[in-house]
Amino acid sequence: MPANHHKKNRPSKKHRHGTKPSAARRPQDLHSREIPAKTPVNREYRSSLFAWIFSDKEAALSLYNSMNGTSYDDPDALEFTTLENVVYMGMKNDVSFLVGCDMNLYEHQSTWNPNMPLRGLFYYADVYKGYIASRKLDIYSSTRLRIPAPKYVIFYNGTKEEPESMELRLSELYGAPSADGYALECTAQVLNINFGRNRALMEQCRELYEYAYFIDAIQRRLREGITREAAVDGAIEECIAGNILTEFLTRHRAEVTNVILEEYDEEQHMRTVYQEGRQEGLQEGKIEQLIRTICRLLQKGHTPAYIADLLDEEPRLVEQICSLAQAAAPEYDIKAIYHRLSY
Repeated sequence: MPANHHKKNRPSKKHRHGTKPSAARRPQDLHSREIPAKTPVNREYRSSLFAWIFSDKEAALSLYNSMNGTSYDDPDALEFTTLENVVYMGMKNDVSFLVGCDMNLYEHQSTWNPNMPLRGLFYYADVYKGYIASRKLDIYSSTRLRIPAPKYVIFYNGTKEEPESMELRLSELYGAPSADGYALECTAQVLNINFGRNRALMEQCRELYEYAYFIDAIQRRLREGITREAAVDGAIEECIAGNILTEFLTRHRAEVTNVILEEYDEEQHMRTVYQEGRQEGLQEGKIEQLIRTICRLLQKGHTPAYIADLLDEEPRLVEQICSLAQAAAPEYDIKAIYHRLSY
């Protein structure tokens, strides 16, 4: 992409959506645009719904403009670099694209995970490999290459209370401080997109507002003690009536409902299967099953403390397995982890 792309794609000052929605407005005041059905929803309903919405170039450009104070109006200026069919730690690279000289990686998380910079490192390694290969660049050349600058943003809307914005750094995960600095760093900006947070961003990006509203509609009902099925059904009804993701939810109602319920039920199923095996004793095969279960939960972004509580296991054992598993990511060789384990 040419370096003067920013100048060529400056639109008029009028916002491309017209009047900007306010996070304080009632949902009836918003007019939902149809979300394209080109990307299937998978079991991670919040992450996949986020990726589905923002895999549309207009939505992605709206989010980029809202976050950067820019006003590009040409969606084709985006060059998507999303890693299709590549899974690292159980999570896809949600939305990655090029604008000008930036390599933007947008990911969503519904579970708090302080290890995101390490995941970002894995993501960017493959994204840059693809960038180099697609442009036939020579990394052994005597000429200095110019590559896009990375910008890694995590959109968080879990139940754990977190500030509106914060930074996570890869160097915070290193085992010992270094007076000379570190040879490798990766920084992730975390934005809290629970409904009512980061209002200025929500006012600028209608798609993000509607996504946050829908998730909040589900969570509100769950906090009231309503069953999962009723909470999802009620949230869909509320959003359809209020012009929140109306076309998307009307067209894919059954699929969205099923995926949400599967996501909620998966961890309970994992716990049941593990506990049944645990009753037979923790011989070698059962310890490997424990390691396998812990790896799957780590892939979903859960912390060692949460995993120990979920599986009713000794925290020190779980922490040791988690440490070994994270060091073995993303392959997670169960046999290798088992042989390195001392218990």
